[in-house]
Amino acid sequence: MELNDRVVVVTGGGSGIGEALARAAAAEGARHVVVADLDGDGASRVAADISGTAATVDVSDEAAIRRLVDETEDAHGPIDLFVSNAGYVTTAGLEDPNESIQKMWEVHCMAHIYAARAVLPSMIARGEGYLLNTASAAGLLTQIGSMSYSITKAAAVALGEWLSVTHHHQGIRVSVLCPQAVRTNIIQNSPDRLADGEDGDWEGGVASGDGVLEPDDVAQLCLQAIRDERFLVLPHPEVATYAERKATDRDRWLAGMRRFQTALY
Repeated sequence: MELNDRVVVVTGGGSGIGEALARAAAAEGARHVVVADLDGDGASRVAADISGTAATVDVSDEAAIRRLVDETEDAHGPIDLFVSNAGYVTTAGLEDPNESIQKMWEVHCMAHIYAARAVLPSMIARGEGYLLNTASAAGLLTQIGSMSYSITKAAAVALGEWLSVTHHHQGIRVSVLCPQAVRTNIIQNSPDRLADGEDGDWEGGVASGDGVLEPDDVAQLCLQAIRDERFLVLPHPEVATYAERKATDRDRWLAGMRRFQTALY
């Protein structure tokens, strides 16, 4: 799919990868870009820069996602590309409270389901449409130190696969973005950091071993994947190698991850 003259919606569009994707879509000639974010001020800032529309949306609220889709279609016509991108990270294991696990599940998996439910009927009726869902390399591998992030991002990848298998014949195309470290405010906005009152520069965490990419570069890779109608978007090419090793010898891969964890802690 080319984005020229297309209607695009981006959640988590007020900063980071979402902001870069919204700006890239506008630069590609999208007819209209809707920038949705829990941070309404961030969404408004980006939308103003690209002559788009801002929306304050909690992606864990299905009714809010449906309203976003309905209002966009009423004002600008059918949505061609829905970018379900919002997300955050925490650092916890089995001690993570159930409410915290549930919230991450809602943002990292259910939000993708809500978006697909809302946009697919119109897309299927037209015989074309595109979903770009942000997951993580953690969804293909794991995230040392964050149980909830690991399992919810794995679910996001599995959902993308299911959507691609189930709706491809109806003209629906799906890509899933699985980066490692990208220079965004995902760590600064972590509930862990906010609860501790911490501040400071982006550190990259355990995912930064293969480099920290810029959001604009990741956005361009996503646009190319959409043109190619390619399922996985791997901004860090090393992830493909790690996933292959995991698939061919899981016990060896697990042993390697345990050694990595020991080295970290």
